[in-house]
Amino acid sequence: MPPLKLSEYQFQAFQNFAEASAGVLDFLQKRVGFGLWMVTRTEGDDWIVLVTNNTASNVYQVKQGDVLHWCHSYCCQMVQGLGPYVAPRSQEIPVYANALINNQVPIAAYIGVPLTWADGRLFGTLCAIDPEPQPESILAELPVIQIQAQLLSTILTSELKAQACSRHLEQVRTESQLDKLTGVYNRRGWDRLVMVEEERCQRYGSPASIIILDLDNLKVINDQYGHVAGDRLLQKTAACLISAVRQNDVLARLGGDEFSVLAIEAGANVAQEIVDRIHKKLAETGIAASVGWAVREPHTGIPIAIEAADARMYEAKRQKHLTPPRLKRFSFLTPFSFKHHPH
Repeated sequence: MPPLKLSEYQFQAFQNFAEASAGVLDFLQKRVGFGLWMVTRTEGDDWIVLVTNNTASNVYQVKQGDVLHWCHSYCCQMVQGLGPYVAPRSQEIPVYANALINNQVPIAAYIGVPLTWADGRLFGTLCAIDPEPQPESILAELPVIQIQAQLLSTILTSELKAQACSRHLEQVRTESQLDKLTGVYNRRGWDRLVMVEEERCQRYGSPASIIILDLDNLKVINDQYGHVAGDRLLQKTAACLISAVRQNDVLARLGGDEFSVLAIEAGANVAQEIVDRIHKKLAETGIAASVGWAVREPHTGIPIAIEAADARMYEAKRQKHLTPPRLKRFSFLTPFSFKHHPH
């Protein structure tokens, strides 16, 4: 008997979470119907569209990468237990009928189930909407939809773990791109890791934040006490930053007296905590610096966050320089032993 030949289309494994999501949405659309199916991520008040299956594009102008208001959505009500997972006539459900998203798109039927991280925290949703009411028979499809969501959550968890390992390997491989004086990444290493992280943010809707720091008095210290004192100031600054950032964050010296931090999976609250720790460490060491920070916006990306953080840093510096700087000579002349291996 000749060997059985399986259809490559039907049995080929998905390569990643995005492909699996697209396959699940295609399956559910063909099985259940509905004009728009989505896999989404929620981050703060942002509801980020990661993957879509849109057979009602004449009604729903929604595409991958769009950012909507989470609190306006049916899904926000669903995950709080205020509305059902399946609503064949969603306008008969008060919390859905009153949702502000109705002002943007016509919704007469809804399906939504949570997608979760491994520890049970909400990642986003697997959901669908349609401009027409649907038959009560779709209620029977809930177990199928829930198992699809669980499978996607499992794939997501495994892939993000693999991505974390990959991120670590990328940082190890970039060790040749270090600033020799401070031991943190140089501009070349920074640019490469920022590019890689931006790709991840686009794929998973991940948050990220940028912190830019510029020393206030390096030139004055170099002029008054010599470049050895200036080098020690740079080393002490790097040490302060290393102790303030988290293990997976990317720290670089961009050149001269400017440092930068790429805070991984960090929204505004986490970024503020890191900035507070940086200010505390600098104050304890007697280092004067200006700091600016910004959160990555999903529709603009990390490069724009870098520009915003840099502008805020210069504004902080401008305001400081309304009064003359005060130097602490002892802080920069003490011999300093620096040793650092990036995470």
